[in-house]
This record gives sequence, C-alpha cells and structure tokens, in this order.
Amino acid sequence: MIEMTSEERVYRVLQRKEPDRVPHFEWLVDRRVREALCPGCKGHNDFAVKMGQDAVIVDPLFKKEKVSENRWLSEWGYVTQDTEEEHGIEVESPIKTMADFERFTPPNPHLPERFAAVESVLQANKGNKAVIVHLNDVFSLPRYLMGMQDLLMAIALQPELVKALVELSVAYNLELAKEIVNRGAKIVYTGDDYAYNRGPLMSPKHFREFFYPGLCRVMGGYKELGLYVIKHTDGNLWKIIDMIIDSGIDCLDPIDPQAGMDLGEVKAKYGDRVALKGNVDCAQLMTFGTPEEVFESTRETLRKGMPGGGFILSSSNSIHSAVKPENYTAMLQAWREYGKYS
Repeated sequence: MIEMTSEERVYRVLQRKEPDRVPHFEWLVDRRVREALCPGCKGHNDFAVKMGQDAVIVDPLFKKEKVSENRWLSEWGYVTQDTEEEHGIEVESPIKTMADFERFTPPNPHLPERFAAVESVLQANKGNKAVIVHLNDVFSLPRYLMGMQDLLMAIALQPELVKALVELSVAYNLELAKEIVNRGAKIVYTGDDYAYNRGPLMSPKHFREFFYPGLCRVMGGYKELGLYVIKHTDGNLWKIIDMIIDSGIDCLDPIDPQAGMDLGEVKAKYGDRVALKGNVDCAQLMTFGTPEEVFESTRETLRKGMPGGGFILSSSNSIHSAVKPENYTAMLQAWREYGKYS
C-alpha cells in the first residue's frame, strides 16, 4: 500500500476503512512526559509532530483572568483552580437558577480572534497532520455553568433549566462549528464525559430525556457542515452506548478498559457503524506497569482494533502526569512494529 500522509490516514479511518497503518494521537500529553521524551519541545502540538503522532489538537480561544494565586475567571463566568495537571477544575459557576440563566449572556462566538489558533494550526499542518478542533456537545458547557453536582441535582429539581442549558450548548457549538468550517477545519472532537467506571452519571432514562435529543441535533449539525466527529467519553457506557452511536458520530473514544469497556466487544458490535479510538490503560498499566507489559498490552489492543480498519491507537484517556515516560515509549514501539497493514 502506498504510504499516506497523517491527514489521509486519519480521514480513511474515520470512513471505517484500512489505511496504510494505524494512526496514533493523544488528546493530551502532560508537560512532564513531553519534557522527558522531547526536551525543549514547545507545547503539545510540537511534541505530537516530533513524536510522529498523526494529529494535532486546537481549541477556540476564550479569555481568562487571574483572580487569585491559583484561580482563573473564564470568559464564560466560571472559575477554575489550577491542579497538578495541565487543566484546572471548576470551583465556582455562574448559574444556579432559571433567573440566573435568563440574565446570562454567553461570549460572542463569532469574534475573529477566537479562531486565531485554529487558523494558525490549520495553516502550519495543511496537507500533513490531521487538525482536530475541540468543541463540545451537550454536557460540558452545562457542567461548567452550573457545576457538576448542581447540574445533576437539577435534572430532578430544575428540569427546565437543564433543558435550557443543553439548548444553549447545542446552539453555541454549532455557531463555533460554522466558523471553523469557514476556516478549513474538517474534524472536531467533543470531550463531554457522560460516565464513570460504574456507569453513566445519570440514569439512561434521564440521558434519553435531557441529553440525547440535543446530542442528535448537535451531531446532525456538525455532519451537515461536512465535519467528521470523534466523540470522547470515559467510563462504562454500556447502558447508553446505543444512543451515543445513534446520534451520528464517526468515532467513539476511548473505550475505557478500567470501566469494563472491552475493545474487542465494542468492535464486534459497532465496528461496522463507527470507528474506534483507544485504549491502552493509562490509569493503572501505563502508570504502574513495566514497559514490557505496556508493549504487550499495546500489541493486544492493535490485534483487537485493527481488523477491517476504522481504528486509531491511543491511551484510554491521555498521557497524564503519572504516566511513566518509558511506558509511553513502549506503547509507541509496539505501534510502530505491529500497527502496519500489509
């Protein structure tokens, strides 16, 4: 098979076909791992290019203002606190009631400067790496604006507020999508997590009532704009996976092994409908295991995911700060050795 560019390789997988080899990329590689393996690299995308990953990731830009030593006020009105990881956690949110929602004005989605990074990354990687823009679907934005606990409680106590927040998320993300398409973007991923290790964060009934209709609308809108969509959600998805796939996504990630999501089983049941991305265990194996164990696990992951195409190799979430650099190296070694199609 003729060697493909990274961009061609990722597109082919999202069409559920075999490329020349399995593509690989990560949503995040922590700065400590980056520096250990690629000293002096300038951020995640520079690392991705130098390590031979097949995609680079970029977000629309939203301003944030420092309000204390380790806290930041987002342009959206919520406050995040720094952590040991490269991303913070939400600690204050602006919406508690429907009255708060009715007074709330979201940031302008059409400001040209919001897309400066998208334009730069698209230009720098044109015809080489796949460029994937991070947007959302129906859960992350409501969670940021209410806080996780209050949002989940509002499903029972303030259902109309939850529905209004979902509508806001759908409409807003589709406006962002129009802007990135106009700039040449072709792939998005949505990072809204719906589950934890034991199951969904809400009942399947509530997921179907409150989130699934909006999920179908936002995915349908992305598809109408000509975008490929990679849907990320950790956790045990078995009770809601049919709804997620029925929404129209092109790829599901990360098929979380710590949550009982077996890649081979998901591939057998849904591989004719969606591509899959995952799922070398980063929670335990890549953190506490040996390079030899990671190498063999990666080889087994490739064995399960590769047949028929439609598979992207990655960790089961990200290469976080506790991942041993030598274990990520072992994963890459197995990928390079066993990830080629004949």
